[in-house]
Amino acid sequence: MSEGTWPQARGTFSLGDFTVQSGEVITDAKLEWKTHGTLSAARDNVIIYPTSYGAQHPDLEWLIGPDKILDPTRWFIVIPDMFSNGFSSSAATHPAFPKVVTSWDNVQAQMRLLQEKFGVSRVHAAFGFSMGAQQSYHWAAAFPDQIDHAVIICGSARTADHNKVFLSGLLRTLEAAPEHLGDGRFNAEPMLAKRAFGHIYAGWGLSQDFYRARLYMTALGAPDLETFLERDWAQRFQARPAANLYAQAVTWMHGDISANALYNGNFEVALSAIKARVLLMPGQTDLYFRVADHDAELAVLKHAKLSVIPSIWGHRAGNPAVIPDDAAFIKRETRAWIEG
Repeated sequence: MSEGTWPQARGTFSLGDFTVQSGEVITDAKLEWKTHGTLSAARDNVIIYPTSYGAQHPDLEWLIGPDKILDPTRWFIVIPDMFSNGFSSSAATHPAFPKVVTSWDNVQAQMRLLQEKFGVSRVHAAFGFSMGAQQSYHWAAAFPDQIDHAVIICGSARTADHNKVFLSGLLRTLEAAPEHLGDGRFNAEPMLAKRAFGHIYAGWGLSQDFYRARLYMTALGAPDLETFLERDWAQRFQARPAANLYAQAVTWMHGDISANALYNGNFEVALSAIKARVLLMPGQTDLYFRVADHDAELAVLKHAKLSVIPSIWGHRAGNPAVIPDDAAFIKRETRAWIEG
């Protein structure tokens, strides 16, 4: 089967007025979605693949293919677009968008998509990178009897304090813009603030070792550091609505699989309730989601494995579209885990 010839579909799922954990409501809420592959007659080959920070489903499709990480000739892969990514209901287009929308809220909406659109109540695996991995972890905790595997790539069950410091810097940068009206709302796009936002992100998204090796030049083709920062980071974030950047950073800040009525903030109880086989794949040099955080989780999870991506690409090792060695590592580990 040649690349891209497997069945694919895209659509919009209406949630109606969707109440989030805070009690606020996303009015006329919608989830955009994309599928790859064919749902089996037994409906037992579903992989849910949530999007990461700022990403939309086309950004995630590079790893789907018969010879790639996720094989659409075997699995029915459902990519739901996260709230505030610009495809699904988003802060930038909903004037009364809630101040806080959590990963828990996202996965509840995603389960409704599977049940009501596809007639699916059980997934073979949740697979995700970064905030997509946070949502995959939430899938395992929110629906412990309805998920068999979770693949957590450069993500977390709970946003660490050090990670919150990074996010706080991003939020305060947007709030300092003269265009900011309060609560993540803007009267115009804060282009200078978003440029600063991108420069801050560049210092965290890639490791010290990446910069020391000057991979931004040798691997990514930038003529110099300043061009790399502007082209790959500042311009990338300047193209996105500030309200969406703000809202998704708030979602990330509130990441915690136990922050809900099911677990009442008891993190260890939430981890121990997970029945899925959990593959934890942090990046060796990731500055957001550290190996040590997973070390603590392993002692509580019932069925889990830690497999560290041996890479100097920092957080980006978990999304290695241009890093063949890291992509091969993730493919090998993922396929062995979900097919075993």
